[in-house]
Amino acid sequence: MIRFLIRRVAELLATLLIASFLIFASVQIAPGRPETFLLGGRAASPEALAAIRERYHLGDPFFAQYGHWLSGTLHGDLGISIQYRSDVTSLIASRLPVTLELLALSTMLVVVVGVTLGTLGAVRRGPVDTAVGIATSTAVATPSFVAAIALLSVFSLRLGWFPTLGAGDGALDTLWHLALPAVALALPFIGVISSVTRAGVIEQAALDHTTVARARGVPERVIVRRHLLRGALGVIITQSGLAVANLVISTVLVEYAFGLGGLGDLLAKSVTIKDFPVVQGVSLLIIALFISVNAVIDLVHPLVDPRTTLGERSTA
Repeated sequence: MIRFLIRRVAELLATLLIASFLIFASVQIAPGRPETFLLGGRAASPEALAAIRERYHLGDPFFAQYGHWLSGTLHGDLGISIQYRSDVTSLIASRLPVTLELLALSTMLVVVVGVTLGTLGAVRRGPVDTAVGIATSTAVATPSFVAAIALLSVFSLRLGWFPTLGAGDGALDTLWHLALPAVALALPFIGVISSVTRAGVIEQAALDHTTVARARGVPERVIVRRHLLRGALGVIITQSGLAVANLVISTVLVEYAFGLGGLGDLLAKSVTIKDFPVVQGVSLLIIALFISVNAVIDLVHPLVDPRTTLGERSTA
């Protein structure tokens, strides 16, 4: 276990280092100049332009800029936002709660609805299974941003049941504001978890221990809970973890579509005006969350499925 943890931490740090370089490089080579936004299109004297470039280290060589940014990042200093004129760390801290709330609600929908539909389709073969299959296939084929536009058009603009913008204030109001974004974000992954759960439950239903339990007269609900779902739990947890990791990335377009003001919304707006300190900081955090979730999967999976060892995942 200790060796595995050390190896995973080393892999995490190495991946983050490579990701930080790629993020920094991609932002630097993107078209457009941040000075243009800072000056608002106005002409500037050479002295003013030099001062701006010095403040943001825009005149330094590439590797010197990267080294300065990486050194600051390691000390919790992600730089100063060009758009908001405040430190990026504070901006991220203020936007992070909304993103975490959206991720938590979406994760709950993915796991609860996905596992429920998958189990229902596996144990109720026939019309119910067919209906579940059609619904999950449609969900998987619907990108989150398409679902966001459709949900906004129907439930916000046409019916007026949900707000169109903002993250709300207070527990109930926040839940009301995040309901549609969470559904849009979770929809494709609900289909994935449902399909994986159905396959796992059907596989467990064909095993001898399930047949013996039924022959002994064990109630069906107990068989589903103790034999079918427990046996399929390993692959369900693995795929759920992968879904959560991908939810982190998918938040960008959904938050922007609903104007939630979270990290995804901040990243999308910062890209358009090349606010590179914000783009670099938020992108690095999103990648760190993605990698961390995958590391947690590797730790949890052997605990629920003794057939696997640390670092291995079910491929079912």
